[in-house]
Formats: sequence, C-alpha cells, structure tokens
Amino acid sequence: MSGPLAGLRVLDIATIIAAPLAATLLADYGADVWKIEMPGQGDGIRMFPPLKDSKPLWWKSANRNKKFATLDLRKPEGVELFKQLISGFDVLIENFRPGTLDRWGLPKEVLWSIQPRLVILRATGFGQDGPYRNRPGFARIFEAMGGLTYITGEADGQPMHPGYPIGDSIGGLFGAVGVLAALWKRARDPNAPGEEIDLALTEATFRLLDILPTEFDQFGAVRGRTGNANAYSAPAAVYRTKDDRWVTLAGSTNPLFAANCRAIGRADLIDDPRFVNNAKRVEYSQELNEIFSTWCSEHTLEQVLSTFEAAQGTIAPIYSIDQIAVDPQVKAREVITRIPDKDFGSIATPCVVPRFSVDPTSQRNAAGALGQDNRELYVDGLGLAHDDFERLARNKVI
Repeated sequence: MSGPLAGLRVLDIATIIAAPLAATLLADYGADVWKIEMPGQGDGIRMFPPLKDSKPLWWKSANRNKKFATLDLRKPEGVELFKQLISGFDVLIENFRPGTLDRWGLPKEVLWSIQPRLVILRATGFGQDGPYRNRPGFARIFEAMGGLTYITGEADGQPMHPGYPIGDSIGGLFGAVGVLAALWKRARDPNAPGEEIDLALTEATFRLLDILPTEFDQFGAVRGRTGNANAYSAPAAVYRTKDDRWVTLAGSTNPLFAANCRAIGRADLIDDPRFVNNAKRVEYSQELNEIFSTWCSEHTLEQVLSTFEAAQGTIAPIYSIDQIAVDPQVKAREVITRIPDKDFGSIATPCVVPRFSVDPTSQRNAAGALGQDNRELYVDGLGLAHDDFERLARNKVI
C-alpha cells in the first residue's frame, strides 16, 4: 500500500454508490479497504449497466482498490465472524436503514466493546432520527429534496436532474471527509473513544447550496431556474460556435471582464456605465450574453479558444468524454489512468484526486469478483481451519 492513509483498515459493508464511494476514496488514499457483500448476490451495483461480456463496468471503477469477501450478517455465525473481524479494523462504513445492525446483534455498544476506537460511518437518506429516518434513499431523492433539482433547468422549463447520480457522489465525498475528521481526533489523542458519524445524504446535497437558506432568511427569496445563465456573474452562459460546438464563459471580476471584452474586440464595453462592476453586469446580463453569444456564433471553436487564450479570457470548451480523453492537459497529467482488471486486462478510470507529493497514491486494482478474497480474510486473517471455512461456504454464511 502507498498513500497518506497506508495502514488504515476500513470495513465497507455498504451497497450501491454513496457510502461505498466514501470507502473507495479512502482506498484511493492508501487505506486497506475490505468490501463485505451478501453471499450469492452481492452489491446491487454489480447488476448496473453498462455491461460488457456480462461484466458490470460501473462496478469495476466505483469499487476499485478494494478486496472482496462475503458474509451474511443475518445469520448468528455471520455475526460472530463479524465480531472477530471488527477488532482488526479502524473504520466501519454501512448504509442500512437505522437500527438494522442493532437488530442483527451489532449495536455500536457491542462494536465499541470489541474495538473501542472504531469510527462508524452510517449513511442514510435522511439521517438516524426524524420522521423520515426509515425512508429509502436514492440520488434523485437527495437531489430533489436537497434543493438541487429545483434550481436546475431552463427558467420556463421543468426542474432537471443531472445526467449522473451526483447526489450519491456528493454524499460519498462528505462521508470520506467525516471519517477523516474523526480519525484526526484519534490521531491526536490515543485515548479518544470511537465515533459514530450520522451522514444524511439529502443534507449533504443541501449543504453545497450555501446561499439558498441565507437568501430565503434575509429576503424571503426562492431561487429558481436560470438555465445556463449565472445568477452571480455576467456575462456567463453557454454559447454555440460557428462549427456547432459549445463553450462556456465565466469571470466575475473587472480584470477578467476586461480580458473577455478584449477577446471579442469590444474594449468599449469595459467602461460602459452599465457594466462598471459585477453587480451591474448581472443586472444587464441578457444584453451582455447576447453580445458574446453573437460573437461566438460567428467563429469556430478553434478560433474562439485561441482568441480568448491570447487575451487571457475565461472561456472553455464543453467537453464530452471523447474530448476529455485526448485533451493535452488530461494526457500530460494522466487524469485518466489504467488499472489492472482480471476480466479485461485493464480499464480506464479517473485518477486519484487530489495528488500527494510526499506520500503518492497508486491505483492497485479494479473491483473484483464476489468473495474472491474470502480465503485471505478468513483463513489467513482470522486463522479459520480449512474445514470450518468450507462448511461456512457451503452454508452460505460466507
């Protein structure tokens, strides 16, 4: 193992995307992460499309850098095995409905009696308490009830979800951050007790929308949809180029506005009283966006980008994945990396973010087969006898 978290041991018993992503991020940073799944069926994301040769590609990337074992926590022998396992781990990540582990005989008090410094991350749709605590959670629910969907889309159109379950990804990031925060206390104080982290994934989405509650509190304002326009700066929108490509413009400061104006040959706009500062430019955003949109429509993508680069403006092409893959910056920094995979030799995945210079990280493996590392965990790790291991496998405890 390499990376700043080398030596940290994480037990991931969660499913689908959000909570397992928290574990994957820790694995990216060097933690020794074991993913425990239900015997025979495994994590539901194993069946998510797209599939190649009946193999789930999403699974392989989403659960990279982990080892894989099976265990049925609904069975008494499974619970006893789990109690033996947990003593050797620093972090437990789960996303069952509140109280599920308690019903299986694994409340936090039992876990802490075995591993007093254990950090437990519990990820649910709405948290461990409150009237919605037992509701199921999915990314679209987090995005919808967290406020993201309502403000996304055209002003006169329907609310829109992004084309990817970003609510899960947001939750995974907060999960990893929460674990690291809890671990820092234990690093400072060897006598610090364990920690239970209550991650409500809807709250995670809402947390990113900083200004919404403040606007509503102070002005009674309910932010709506603005399409690709930016409510905080102008000009800022998406424009079509002459060769039918797309670019996006940003830049809220006066120097950046001036650079963007010079890029389109309109230095006269810089001293226009209507555009003297960002607040005024937002007021006249429609006029500004029409000017920049017209200019872009008269130039090819290459012309737009080269002109803005020369003027040090702030415009960017809107990339699809095939464009990302060949971008010089992406290639220079190996933003897309290849990791070993038993089925396809190797697969392409995003690089580890961020990068560490003293403790560099590594991509070790794509996600593997159900229970492929059972023997390493139970025989080599716990010291189970061969006959006991085979019996537990036959009885589908593991």
